[in-house]
Amino acid sequence: MTELNPRPFVGSENQDYNLSSRFCMPIPPYVNSNGIWQFIGKAGNHPWDASLPRLELQIIVAFSVTHACHFVLKRFGIPIIASQITGGLILGQAIPGLNRYYKHVLFSDTSLGTLDLVATFGYILFQFLTGVKMDVSMIQKTGKKSLFTGLLTLLIPFLLGAAALEKMSRILGIGMEDKMKLWVVTVVHSLSRFPSIACLVSDLRIINSELGRLGLSCALVSEMIGLILTRSAIWISSIYHAPLHSAYRNLGIMVVYLLAVVFVVRPAMLWVVKQTPEGKPVNSLHIHNIIMLALGAGYISDLFGQHVYFGPFVFGLAVPAGPPLGSALVEKLDPMVSGLFIPLVVTSASMRTNLSDIKLLDDNLAKSTAVIVAVVVLAKVATTMIPPLYCKVPKRDAFALALIMSTKGIVEISTYNISRNIESLTDQMFSFLTVEILVTAIIIPILVKFLYDPSRKYAGYQKRNIMQHSKASGELRILACIYRPDNIPAIIKFLQASCPKRGSLVTVYVLHLIDLRGRAAPLFISHKMQKKTVSNRSYSENVILSFKLFEEKNWGTACVYPFTAISPPKLMHEDVCMLALDKLASIVVLPFHRKWFIDGSIESDDNTKRALNCSVLERAPCSVGILIDRGRIGRFISSELSLGSSFRVAMIFLGGSDDREALTLAKRMSQNTSINLTVFRFIVKSDEMISTNWEKVLDSEVLKEVKPENNFNQRVKYVVEMVNEGQETLAKIQSVVPKYDLVIVGRRDNTETPQTSGLDRCREFPELGIVGNCLITEDLPGRYSVLVVQQQQTTV
Repeated sequence: MTELNPRPFVGSENQDYNLSSRFCMPIPPYVNSNGIWQFIGKAGNHPWDASLPRLELQIIVAFSVTHACHFVLKRFGIPIIASQITGGLILGQAIPGLNRYYKHVLFSDTSLGTLDLVATFGYILFQFLTGVKMDVSMIQKTGKKSLFTGLLTLLIPFLLGAAALEKMSRILGIGMEDKMKLWVVTVVHSLSRFPSIACLVSDLRIINSELGRLGLSCALVSEMIGLILTRSAIWISSIYHAPLHSAYRNLGIMVVYLLAVVFVVRPAMLWVVKQTPEGKPVNSLHIHNIIMLALGAGYISDLFGQHVYFGPFVFGLAVPAGPPLGSALVEKLDPMVSGLFIPLVVTSASMRTNLSDIKLLDDNLAKSTAVIVAVVVLAKVATTMIPPLYCKVPKRDAFALALIMSTKGIVEISTYNISRNIESLTDQMFSFLTVEILVTAIIIPILVKFLYDPSRKYAGYQKRNIMQHSKASGELRILACIYRPDNIPAIIKFLQASCPKRGSLVTVYVLHLIDLRGRAAPLFISHKMQKKTVSNRSYSENVILSFKLFEEKNWGTACVYPFTAISPPKLMHEDVCMLALDKLASIVVLPFHRKWFIDGSIESDDNTKRALNCSVLERAPCSVGILIDRGRIGRFISSELSLGSSFRVAMIFLGGSDDREALTLAKRMSQNTSINLTVFRFIVKSDEMISTNWEKVLDSEVLKEVKPENNFNQRVKYVVEMVNEGQETLAKIQSVVPKYDLVIVGRRDNTETPQTSGLDRCREFPELGIVGNCLITEDLPGRYSVLVVQQQQTTV
């Protein structure tokens, strides 16, 4: 029987063991201590000699030091990975130098093996989740700019790095064994790893910006090409370190595994998705089986000569990204992986760094490593800028993209740590590379923030609103947002009321906003351009069908373009504002975050959507309307606003730019023969009817068409209400609005007038203004709905 010679366990002090020592353990491992009192009362083992208490204390110390560093560094915009590396350097360098007892008891070489084992297990799950979050089919939809950038940012730096390697080897007389170590640095530094770039753009809050999407697309291309090249390099390397038949056997097993993933695992995952009813959670048995198989894939990959992380990563690629299966796995595993394991991976690896080992002038390998890293980084920055500049991307944005593609993170530091453990890197090389990753982790985010500002695209943008850009007989461009399926009826009814007649077109851009779950990169889908998504699944199917029916019923007066945006909730406003900017929309219509039961009581509040509405109000490049559905306009979804029906609209006018914008929209709606519009103008009794105040002059001008002497539309009424203060205004509003279907008001934020004085209690939702808040109080009868309009703000 051939004696096995397994690879020694990393961090183990006794590496000379055989098969029997692996499976026959006469002495039980000392896992749990007998407690502190046993140690104090009589001679015995120290509680920290037990592996479990020591591991728990190591985790506590590592997290405490890491978060203390991040508490300081985050104020400078530095991402947490820099704090994790810094924490590892402190634990590995500073504290041991002050206290030798600390080194012996808390972070001895033996105990670090246990910490490494936990970190390695967490990194296996991290690679699995990385595969789950990646949508490989996105590559076939990647534009030429992303495709060529992803190719060039990998190939050119690799070739130039290889040339620098050969040059340094000849000059310094580096042997073949040390030369292989330099090849590891060249390959790893030439790659642009998707997880590292995804973490950076997420930390910078630009993941769904144009630059962030471009960076993720380029990284996806580079990741897939790099995966093929690195696996091939590992197999070729095995030819020189193992018998030829063993290398070919491993290659055959790897090919069989890949075929099994494509033709067995992937269809099984799609079957699980098909078996899961829409809106229902995935069966927990399926989730547990997938996690178990992913861990088994790591064992299989280790058997055929690949890294233990390769199998779980490829297995994760077979899982359909996003809901329901991908998001279920991410929600199950990601909090533990991202919150516990990944910080341990980075910190434990950084603890192996010895700053005194970095001697670039004395060590030829370290000197060659520094030269290769410099060549690869400079080549990557220069090469990445070429395709964007050719595509007329601004120079600052192209340079920011080059920096993003040059970033290094958890994948690189973990790869270098693995290479050090298997002696593919020296301790000096590893220490230098760790410090280099730390420096780039600090510098690159700061430079990207300086170079790229997502809000810059709004600078100098022409003011756009209904009053100035949508004449009564011209085209009205509306961006309607959908958060939930129950938003559809109210939005469609509002749009039907906004379609006045043939020859006066309403162009509707419908944006279905979906939370980013179970995938790393955001998606923005134009359903006019493609019938299905790249994952061959149809997002927003119900939304598309509903608005297609609306378009057919209003043929000639309405044109609909549906979109879907899948992005982080905190950054959704960027998708809304960007689409409004690109399509030159005059108004964005947002659903209110609160939902009511049919009896008028509150059903639910979604504060995430409320924050989204507030962000859009602050940044929108056009006017914004918040539609509050109290139940009346949504119930008519099955009926069309026909000539014989009557839809009653009230417009409350107090004065100001927001009220003028709201009145302009109401006047356009009044051209629909099914609309009965009543304009209520509230005037303070002490005011003069004729005033030279410019705001009041503008108010009179926009009101001119609805006054009886100029109004020839019998369905439009103009009512003047004289009031002294806010309580009178509220009483009059409460007496008239319950009989209407829709009430339109201006937001009038931070506008104090006598008509609203004394209504300070009506400020629960500042995004609605005082009048809007008064209209949704629970004590106000009626099931009317409200549209609160804000004209585009002049400052962005």
